Amino acid sequence: MENELDGSESAVLPEVRLILIGERWAGKSVSGNTILGKERFECGRTRTTQTEVRHAKAQGRRLLVVDAPGWSRSLSLTEIPEGDKRRFKLNASRCPPGPHAFLLVVPVDSAFSVKNRRTVEEHMKLLGERVWRHTVVLFTCGDFLGEKTIEQHIESEGESLRWLTERCWNRYHVFDNKDRGDGGQVRRLLQMVDEVARHNGGRCYQVDEQTLSAIEEKQREVAKRAEVRKRRSEEQRSQMRTLVPEEMKTLPELRVVLLGSRSVGKTSLGNSVLGFKEHEDGKRTARSAARRGFVGTTEITVVDTPGWWKGFSVLDTPEATREEVMRSPFLCLPGPHVFLLAIDADASFNAKHLDAVTSHVELLGEGVWQRTVVVFTRGDWLGSHTAEEYIEGEGEALRSLVDRCGNRYHVIDNKSADDGTQITELLEKIAETVAGDGQDYFVPDDKVFLTMEVRRSSVVEAAHVRKSQVVAKRKILRDDSQELPELTMVMLGQKTFGKSATGNNLLRREAFPTFENESSKMETGIVSGRLVTVIDTPGWRNYPSYCSKERDREIVRGLSLSPSGVHAVLLVVPLDLSFGEAQRAALEERLNLFDAAIWKHAVVLFTYGDNLAEETVEEHIEREHSALRWLIDKCENKYHVMNNTKKMDPGQVIELFEKIEEIVAGNDGRLFRPEMDDVYLRIEENFGKRQLKLVLKQRLGEEYKRRELEMMAGFRETLLQLQADVKGRKTSTRSMPLTKGIAFRKKDEKEKEKEDILSLKIKKEIEKLDKDIEVKSSTLLQSSMDIILPDMKAERPGSSVAGSLPRGEEPKRPYDDVLGWLSTLQIGKNVDNQMTLNFSQTSGYRSLMSYDDLDSEVEEY
Repeated sequence: MENELDGSESAVLPEVRLILIGERWAGKSVSGNTILGKERFECGRTRTTQTEVRHAKAQGRRLLVVDAPGWSRSLSLTEIPEGDKRRFKLNASRCPPGPHAFLLVVPVDSAFSVKNRRTVEEHMKLLGERVWRHTVVLFTCGDFLGEKTIEQHIESEGESLRWLTERCWNRYHVFDNKDRGDGGQVRRLLQMVDEVARHNGGRCYQVDEQTLSAIEEKQREVAKRAEVRKRRSEEQRSQMRTLVPEEMKTLPELRVVLLGSRSVGKTSLGNSVLGFKEHEDGKRTARSAARRGFVGTTEITVVDTPGWWKGFSVLDTPEATREEVMRSPFLCLPGPHVFLLAIDADASFNAKHLDAVTSHVELLGEGVWQRTVVVFTRGDWLGSHTAEEYIEGEGEALRSLVDRCGNRYHVIDNKSADDGTQITELLEKIAETVAGDGQDYFVPDDKVFLTMEVRRSSVVEAAHVRKSQVVAKRKILRDDSQELPELTMVMLGQKTFGKSATGNNLLRREAFPTFENESSKMETGIVSGRLVTVIDTPGWRNYPSYCSKERDREIVRGLSLSPSGVHAVLLVVPLDLSFGEAQRAALEERLNLFDAAIWKHAVVLFTYGDNLAEETVEEHIEREHSALRWLIDKCENKYHVMNNTKKMDPGQVIELFEKIEEIVAGNDGRLFRPEMDDVYLRIEENFGKRQLKLVLKQRLGEEYKRRELEMMAGFRETLLQLQADVKGRKTSTRSMPLTKGIAFRKKDEKEKEKEDILSLKIKKEIEKLDKDIEVKSSTLLQSSMDIILPDMKAERPGSSVAGSLPRGEEPKRPYDDVLGWLSTLQIGKNVDNQMTLNFSQTSGYRSLMSYDDLDSEVEEY
C-alpha cells in the first residue's frame, strides 16, 4: 500500500476513511453525524443492525465514515453469533483500500469496567494485533465531564480505562455531540487521524487477502445453504396447508408451552402471542404459570416456564426448576398442542447450547420434538439478514436443532410495533404443526405428575423437620452468644458462585472485583457497629486441568491473612445451580487440606437468594441432590441465604453476623487457625496423587495405541497376501489356451473384471492403512516424548513450609518414589481380555487395575 501523505510533517490526508466501533448505545451513529456535519446516520432509538457507509465533504476533505453494529456489553466473544464475527472482520473492506483509523467509541457517562475491557480486547483480536496502531479512543457524552478534564476522568476510572488508552498509544479525543456547531472538535479529531497515518507511514489498515477470501467464501456457502433451507421450509408449509381443513385454519382452542434458557425473551414472546401490551417487571420466571386470552376467535392458553442457564446441562439445573418444566404440560390439560422453544437470535448457538436445550426439553418425554417450533427472539438484531442465514451461519449445532424440530421455525421482533402479522404467521405455522400431528396434542404422563406430588409432600415434611431443628439449636446458642466488636470471615467456593459479590454486600461497598479474581484479598469495614473483616479467595473448578498447586496454595493462603484466625468459614453455594457429587468432591478436596475442626466453623452461604421465589431454603435443600444434604449435615445445619440483588437490605447481613456470633459461642470463643505448614504439605501430597494417576493413565493409553498399531500391521500383511493371491490368479488366467469356447471366455472376462475391482479395493485399503499407521505411529512417538516424570526432589510448597524445615532439607512427597518406577511397569491382560497393570511382587501392590477403572478414578480429579 502506497503512502497517502506527501511526507511532510504538516501533511494532511485529502481523503479520510474512518470506522466507528464500540458497544451498543455508545453514541457511534451520532458521532458519525457530527464528523460528517449532517444527519447521515439514523440515531436515537434506532439501532444499527448492519454496517452502513456514508460520504461527505467537510473540513476541506473527502470523508468516508463506516458505522459498524455495536457489540453487547453483556456478551463475551464466545457468545456472539458467528455471522456477526465474520461481518465485523469485513468492516475494513467497506472503505477500500482500508480505514486510516478505527474510532473506538466509549461513553464517559458510564463506567468502563474489567468486563468492558475484556469485551473490547476480544473484539480487537478479531482484527489482529496491528489494529491498535490504527485506533483512536473517541469519548462521547463529553458534556457529562463538567469541569473535569478527560485526563482526570481516565485516571479516576481506574486501571481498565488507563489500559485502553495506553493500548491506543494514548490517542484519545472527546466529542460533545450536543454541540454540533463546534467544528473545532471535528477538526482536532481529523488532525489526530493525520498523526495516526504519519505514525503508520501513511498506510491504512487492510484486511489480509487470504482472510478476506475465506470469509467471503464462507458467506457465499452460508447464503447458498440458507436458500436451500428456505425453499425446503416453503415446500413443507405448502404441503401442510393441504392437510389443514378449512374449519381448522382458525383453531377454536390452542394450548402452548414456552421453553428456553434464562433471559431469552420467553415472557415477552408469551405476551406477544396473547396480544398483551403490559410492561414486564424484569423478574425471573421462577414457577410455571398459565395465562389465557383470545386472539380473534381462538382461545389461547400460554404456559410460561422457568429458564435454565444457557450452555448448562440439565444436570446443572436445580431440581425445582426441572420439576417446574416437567409440570408445565399439566397446567394446560388435556395437554399442549405445541411447544415454542425460544432461541436468542442475537447470541451464539454452539454444541454446549445444543446439549443444554436437548437435555432440558427431553425432560418432557417422548414425542416432544414433533410438536416443537423454534422461535427466534430479538429478531430485530438480525437486521437485513434472514433467519435461514443465521441458522446456517451458526453451524452444525443450530442446524441439527432446527432439523430435529422438523425444520419448523419462526422469527419474532418484540420491538416491532407491527400490525400483528408476525403473530398471525406464527399461529398459522402452529395450526400446520397441529394438522401434521393429526389434530392431536401432547399427552403428559399422569404417573409423572403423581410422582412429583408425592415427592413434593415428602420435601415439605422434611423441610419442616430441618427448620424445627435449626430453630431449636439457634434458641439454645442465642442465650450464650453476645454481639462481638470484631468479626472475621473467609469465603471459599467455586468460580462464579458469587463470593466476591457477597463480600461486597457484607462490607456495604465495592471492595472486591467481581471478575476474574485470581488472588486472596482481605478487606475491612464498619458494618452494623462491628469491625468486619472479609477474606475473598480465588474459586476452583470441577475439572482437574484447572486445579494446580499454585491455585490451591493461593486459596488456602487466604486463611493466613488473619494471623489470629477466623470466626467463620463461609462455604459459598449458589441456589441457581445444582449441587451434585462433582461439586461435593471439589469442595471436600479443598476442605480436606485442613483439619476436621474447620467444619465446626463452617457455614453454607447460599447466594442468588432471589432464585428461591416461593420456595423455602429448607425445601431447596431437601429437594436437591443428596450431596447438598451431606454438606449441610457436615456443617451441623449452619446455613444462610443471601440475595445480592437486595444490596440495600441490611437485615440479611445482620442476621448472618448473629449466626456467626452463635457459632463462636458454640465453639467456646475459639477461632479457626489452621497449621499452614501441614496444609501446604497436604497440597503437595494431593498433587502427587494426581500426577500418579495421570501418568498411569497415559502409560496404559500408550499401550493401547501400540497394540492397535500391531493389529493394523497384521491386517496390512493379510491384505498384502490377499493381493498377491489375486495377482497370481490373474496370471494363471492369462495363460489359459485360446481354444476355450466363447461362452467360457466371456465368463472368464467377467471374473477378470471382478478380480480387477477387488484388486483395486485392496490397494486402496492398503494405502489407507499405510496413512493411518503413519499418523498413529507419529502420535505414539509424540505422546511417549511428552511423558516427563517429575524429579525425585519435590518442589518447595511455599516459603511458609520451606522456612519451617531444617536447612537444606526439602519436603518429601510420599508419591515421588512411586513415580520413579512407573516407566518399568509391566502391562498385561486379565481373563476378560482387559488391559491391566501388573505390579511386581516386591512393589507392595498385589492387585490388578484395569484401564477403565483407572480412567474413572482420574475423571474424579
